[in-house]
Amino acid sequence: MTQKSLSTYDLPSHMVSYPQPADHTLTTRRPASVTSRSTTTRRHRSSRSQTGGASFRPQNEFPHFAQTGDVEIVINADGQEKRYMLHRLILAQCSGFFEASTSEDWSRAQAQGVTSTVGPPSSGLAKIGEDDEYGPEAGRPTLRVAAPRDRHRWRYELDWGNKDDELPLLVQKPATSSLFGGDQTYRPPAAPSKSTTTASNGFFRSFTAMQSAAHIPHQAPDNDLIRDYDNLFRVFYNYPPNLDPLNIAESYIQCKSLLNLADIYDALEVVGPRIDHHLLQFQSRLWKQIAKYPPSYLKLGYLARSRVIFSEALIHVVGQWPAGSNQLRNHVPEAVFDLIEDKAEELAERQLKTEGKLFRLTLTTPRGERVTPTNSYLEWLALSLFRQWVIENTSPPPPLPPKTPNANQPSPRTQQQNKPSVSPGHLYRLLYSAGPAYLPHDELKRFLKSSKAFGAESGGNPEYRRDELKKFERRMDEVKLMAKEIVRPLMKSYLELDLGRDSPGTGMGLGYLTCTRLEDADFPWD
Repeated sequence: MTQKSLSTYDLPSHMVSYPQPADHTLTTRRPASVTSRSTTTRRHRSSRSQTGGASFRPQNEFPHFAQTGDVEIVINADGQEKRYMLHRLILAQCSGFFEASTSEDWSRAQAQGVTSTVGPPSSGLAKIGEDDEYGPEAGRPTLRVAAPRDRHRWRYELDWGNKDDELPLLVQKPATSSLFGGDQTYRPPAAPSKSTTTASNGFFRSFTAMQSAAHIPHQAPDNDLIRDYDNLFRVFYNYPPNLDPLNIAESYIQCKSLLNLADIYDALEVVGPRIDHHLLQFQSRLWKQIAKYPPSYLKLGYLARSRVIFSEALIHVVGQWPAGSNQLRNHVPEAVFDLIEDKAEELAERQLKTEGKLFRLTLTTPRGERVTPTNSYLEWLALSLFRQWVIENTSPPPPLPPKTPNANQPSPRTQQQNKPSVSPGHLYRLLYSAGPAYLPHDELKRFLKSSKAFGAESGGNPEYRRDELKKFERRMDEVKLMAKEIVRPLMKSYLELDLGRDSPGTGMGLGYLTCTRLEDADFPWD
């Protein structure tokens, strides 16, 4: 094959080896770009930066969606500033405030107000150029306006008002325009660049941005108000709020502040489940805190729409009612206050019915007759002693007369005597125990010793006999067992708190009843 025939196939010169005469004309070579396709092994994109800092790309993740965000929010508090560039769609879905303030009607009203005071805004970028040679006035500069942007932006700033006691609120401001027309592009604070960054750092930075919201590193602000707004927007974007995971007292303060802020912006339906999930992680510590401060957690549970926290706190409130009425009156909705009063009335009616059954409790003789002083004096004494004990512990004794005629107010000692010796919760738990916790052996023995009629009935001997004492105790045990079945419905507890282990105070548990139950239709927000 000759040199001429080889050139006909237009093969690359590096694939064919043959001598080239010195007097031969130079062969026309291909451009370097074409030749490099067959010679180079790999091409690199010029726009990709292996070090992570050669090319600038605006941040497009929470809280700065510089590329896709259309709502700018500026929070200023105590000399600190926090900026956000978020999405109108997400804000409107999570908050009724943003849904109304970014609606077309609101925006049209705002635009009319700005137009009447400032004038018609520029619709785009003004360009000065020259018509081409085919124009009507060739060579004369003309003014051409670029097409306006279809993207609308909103801007909100935190307004502190004119008075110190006013609550700071977000106020919509006109979106600032740049020198070249249109909305000004939002730029978050630039991160400090490092000259020693390696290629692997750029990869890991890109990989971190793809992680879930729970793993995104975020430092909580120092200011409480900035922290609340930051947590509010984090919840909107399904990020976990920055709340104290260890100290439940501090966590309660943070949750309450966040719920109050969400209530202002009509976002309780979104924020409430997050608060509920965070507080329920404390488990037994949460139940103890609710038992200590039931009115406070009742209000928090209502705002968070938490069925567990609300019902737990309401059981404590109803059991102690009306002890916490001053803390709840005019601080909770009327529906919540009415619910507490209704449940308290139901509990009081149940107690009255139970006390009536205790007083009607009786024993029978072997022939099926009720015991009386004539047919069974010993059993009748046992019933009389039990009823007297119930009366002493369920009703206050009559007040003592004043010692001096000039004493208008009773003494502190008299006021203490007017209170029952045992609280209702302790009383019914004693009755439910049905053991020696009340009316023990020694007390029964003293009672029989003081009964002279009983000594006369025992053959004229003033000393009681041992077998009669055992019979008296057996009959008293029967009375206690019947009383236990009567008070059993009141001993049901619908608390998450373990009364035997977690309840404060003595082993007898709480001093009030916890048998209040809330049905699905009782929750006031449903």
